[in-house]
Amino acid sequence: MKPGFGRLRAIRALALIIGALSLVVVAVSAYLRLDAAGLGCADWPACYGRLLAEAPLPLHYGFSRLLHRLAASAALILTCVLVWRCLRPQPVLPAARHAILLLLLMLGLSALGFFSADPRRALVGFLNIVGGLGLVTFSWRVAMATGAPPTSGQNERVEQALLLRVGVTVLSVTVMLGAWIGASYSATACLDLPGCGGSALLSAEAWNVLNPFIKLTAASSPGDAGGMLLHLLHRGFALIVLLTLGWSAVANLRQATTRPSARAVLGLLLVVVGFGLAAVQSNLSLWLVVGHGVVAALLLAAVAALLRHTRR
Repeated sequence: MKPGFGRLRAIRALALIIGALSLVVVAVSAYLRLDAAGLGCADWPACYGRLLAEAPLPLHYGFSRLLHRLAASAALILTCVLVWRCLRPQPVLPAARHAILLLLLMLGLSALGFFSADPRRALVGFLNIVGGLGLVTFSWRVAMATGAPPTSGQNERVEQALLLRVGVTVLSVTVMLGAWIGASYSATACLDLPGCGGSALLSAEAWNVLNPFIKLTAASSPGDAGGMLLHLLHRGFALIVLLTLGWSAVANLRQATTRPSARAVLGLLLVVVGFGLAAVQSNLSLWLVVGHGVVAALLLAAVAALLRHTRR
């Protein structure tokens, strides 16, 4: 038995509200994390990451932290309702699968919160950043699943589909590298464009920065080999994303079924690159870095939509 239109509309509305709340969580979480790290502090960049040398301080519950807690709690409650609406009386597939994964991700992030008080745990910070971005994507996937089944153009070439999937894979790596830069307090290692003025890629010790179990004791200083390596990798993969995903989006502008999502991907891709370049030029302005992360979350959701309409 097919689900009624009213039920599908309710599921879609819930998913969109959860997506909006998740975007608030991503933005406020990034602000809290970067502000606590000292991004753009008065003694910049010497004050960056000073909290790593101290014992974890008790949380200060100002407006931003309360907003984060309220948005996250509301999103969790609404996701429980969403899962129930997707499963009863008959499962709505594939929306139910995406909703369950969304709920599991939220519960996982909630459990991770017990370990987030210590900023020296780089892996915890990394999982929080990546998981927050995933909330936006999964909620958008639920919303998309309530619509009509996707159709792909008959003239789509295998090369275009392969290029899109390569772009998506490289985008995922780029996002994870950016998250690791923040989680490992490596933001100040390279504050110039296009390169970092060093031979980080040739240093064997620099690759130790990718160790997920590293325990931080201090932020990367300007010119740090490991930090420069992360920046160079992030920028290199971002350039590949711009070429592959950008070209794929332009190719998909020719088809009516993929044109809206292709426009969104192309526009957000340009915006996220612009935010990244502007952030470096501004010596890592707090708001530009936050904006860079928020637009990255929207880009991942737009890419999920493009993939859905190009999948055979």
